[in-house]
Amino acid sequence: MKYWKESDNSLKATFTFDDFSQAFGFMTQVAIVAEKQNHHPNWSNVYNKVEFTLSTHDAGDVVTEKDHKLAGSINEIFGKIAVGNRKLKSKA
Repeated sequence: MKYWKESDNSLKATFTFDDFSQAFGFMTQVAIVAEKQNHHPNWSNVYNKVEFTLSTHDAGDVVTEKDHKLAGSINEIFGKIAVGNRKLKSKA
């Protein structure tokens, strides 16, 4: 999946933004989607970077369809922010 790498029974990705406000806005949008999907990420934010580690705790901390679905939703949100902004980056 674009932006994500599967390792150690989890999906991992890092998204980089122009500044803290843009990163926080992204996190706010992800929080709303995560709540609707009832699947909450393990994530961290330092200034303009947001790092994710996704796994399903109820399934024994392994990657499930829930993680792939949330990762896809996160990609969609990032894609909307990144349109027209070539400075934004993501890496697995």
